[in-house]
Amino acid sequence: MSEAKKTTNRKEIEEWAKKHGGVPSIIKGTEDDGSGEGVLRVHFPKKSDSNESFEEISWDEFFKEFEHSKLALLHDPNGNFNKLVKRD
Repeated sequence: MSEAKKTTNRKEIEEWAKKHGGVPSIIKGTEDDGSGEGVLRVHFPKKSDSNESFEEISWDEFFKEFEHSKLALLHDPNGNFNKLVKRD
């Protein structure tokens, strides 16, 4: 893996995800009582055996919760490694 990069740039995140086959998703069953979407992930359906655990959402929904939770994406620019982390 090359060095991981941390970003909050929407365009950069969407382009990276698209390049590697990722889609904005939540983990099913993690939705709360209306105050948030659930646990966010960039999911790679073509590289996963557990697609039934994820629900694809729109980028607008993803970034609404991303901003609300003050998250950043830690990712490998040349691969599909990624992790959502707090911005601080």
